[in-house]
Amino acid sequence: MIKVGMASFWHVHASDYARQVEENPNTELVCIWDEIPDRGRREAEKRGVPFVDSYADLLAQVDAVVVDTPTTMHRDIMIAAAEAGKHIFTEKVVAPTLTEVAEIVEAVRRNGVKLTVSLPRLYFGYTQSILELVRSGQLGQLTLVRSRLSHNGAIATEQAPQGWLPQHFFNLQECGGGAMIDLGCHPMYLTRLILGMPDAVHSVYGYVTGKEVEDNAVSTLHYRNGAVGIVEAGFVNRYSPFTLEVHGTEGSLIYSDIDRTIRYRAGEGKDGAAPQWQKLERFADELPDAFTQWTRHILEGTEAVENIEMAVDLTRLMEASNLSAAQGQRIEIADLP
Repeated sequence: MIKVGMASFWHVHASDYARQVEENPNTELVCIWDEIPDRGRREAEKRGVPFVDSYADLLAQVDAVVVDTPTTMHRDIMIAAAEAGKHIFTEKVVAPTLTEVAEIVEAVRRNGVKLTVSLPRLYFGYTQSILELVRSGQLGQLTLVRSRLSHNGAIATEQAPQGWLPQHFFNLQECGGGAMIDLGCHPMYLTRLILGMPDAVHSVYGYVTGKEVEDNAVSTLHYRNGAVGIVEAGFVNRYSPFTLEVHGTEGSLIYSDIDRTIRYRAGEGKDGAAPQWQKLERFADELPDAFTQWTRHILEGTEAVENIEMAVDLTRLMEASNLSAAQGQRIEIADLP
């Protein structure tokens, strides 16, 4: 049994990961630490496990740690875990900058611990189905991928005058950004999955609600062969469905949460007529989620090679996006430190 400690409940998904620890047959939640002690004590009492006053005490009692601290604390928290020989599961992004990620990955490698990052949409059935269609060649040469994820978390309501997202999600010092580094992570890594790494990024951020971080954002990814990726994210859209479009020289496909279907149109129709849109009747099987993969890597001594590669590229793209928005210009990926 893998003894797991929860390092913070700062992130909105921390409770989901705690539940995964409790429900997985190979893991046991043994203790909780939080940089805000009162929050940690409440969570520990709720789950019937001890709260520990220091992170060092947590590391001394566990085999592995789930890291859900503020994003800008990830580097120090994860390196400490790796140096203590503890396996690490964490929420995206691994860290705000490529320099910090490189230090984390090196500490993980040097100490032989297992790192896995929560990038959930990589493993969904619709993603696997889209990859199958792309790899079949039916869409021809890919020319554009557009992916959008947005919600109304910053919009004021009577019940939540500042929006329903936790207010620390609007704290630049803790988060390293706003809508793009939070929600935009998902469409960003999906675009990276389908098109690969771009040569450059150009971003525009909006501040609709006047918060410290962006609440409305678009990043365009530019490729040497002329392909373009469009990544959209926001906290100011009440009814914006998740959307993923893939377009090529021979066809197009669209997935939307409106009806949770994939529709595609490709090739030439009969007698020269345009082909009709088709609905994919069955999604491919989902892959094991990132937490399950993590436990398997720990037990089997394997490495999350593709997951970590994608997580590193995600930080690379997020750093480029933030720099582009701040400087008002295109950022070449090769120029990142």
